[in-house]
Amino acid sequence: MKTLLKKLTETFSPSGYESAIRDVIRAEVAPLADEVRVDALGNLIVRKGKGGKKIMVAAHMDEIGLIVTHIDKKGFVRFTGIGGVYPRNLPGGRVRFVNGTPGVISIEPADKMTESQPLEKCYVDVGAASDEHHPLKIGDVAGFERPFLDLGARWVAKSMDDRIGCLVAIETLRALKSTPNEVYFVFTTQEEVGTRGAETSAYGIDPDLGFSLDVTGWGDTPGQKYFEMSLGKGPAIKIKDGGMLSDPRIVDWMVTTAEKHGLPYQREVLLGGTTDARAMQLVRAGVPVGCISIPCRYVHSPSEMVDASDVENAVKLATALLSQPVEL
Repeated sequence: MKTLLKKLTETFSPSGYESAIRDVIRAEVAPLADEVRVDALGNLIVRKGKGGKKIMVAAHMDEIGLIVTHIDKKGFVRFTGIGGVYPRNLPGGRVRFVNGTPGVISIEPADKMTESQPLEKCYVDVGAASDEHHPLKIGDVAGFERPFLDLGARWVAKSMDDRIGCLVAIETLRALKSTPNEVYFVFTTQEEVGTRGAETSAYGIDPDLGFSLDVTGWGDTPGQKYFEMSLGKGPAIKIKDGGMLSDPRIVDWMVTTAEKHGLPYQREVLLGGTTDARAMQLVRAGVPVGCISIPCRYVHSPSEMVDASDVENAVKLATALLSQPVEL
């Protein structure tokens, strides 16, 4: 899994530019699936099994990024975020643009060292001396550039959100030798800018139920308060987040399955943010949904951290859920 995760996380694919990561994932899943297709919004839809309940499992392929809004006379590049880009995580970070141009992010000095600066005060330095013959133009998109880091039991990368969910989906498909259900693994686009790919793909699939695979926050580092989530204590079964209430029947199905198979799990109530499950829940006449979350430290930074055992147990839980008939 580690080798594949390194490939997934180091592949450039901000929201709206998912073609590269889609190609990587497609190569992995094509030999394992009964059907593979790409829809109009670029979602990779992978079917396993036929008959029984129609289940959608969503993991988003995109990552946060930057888009150029202005280039000044000295060649410095102003930008806005694609998805949740936080100024406090940016200074000193490196990016690479779609055309291959690298750059480093900096920020204007504040009047007081203790002041935080808004995104409008950030800029990218690509080494240009002026705006003439500049390698970039308005609308060019960049992703963060940071190599995968193996810390043994803990793994660090710039796009664990949500390449770790993609990894869990791929490994679940690999482990799922057969299923009495009709399972659609959907590697979605544009989640970071509004769960758009999940909405269109769920409309097309029209599932009976579904769940997303995504990261959640953490509560086990200094100063973190009021969020019971730790790395290494198992994947989280989501009950609520900032945009969705999980269907109690889905929560019960997940909890019962985890306990039956002796798998560790945590109960998640996330105060902000949401996942593809929210979009799935609201299509057509409504879909019962839930989410399996991977606890992740430093979300939406260039160095997001997960625990290997949480990932392995998420694969075991998802495989167990999909291996048996589902009656809610």
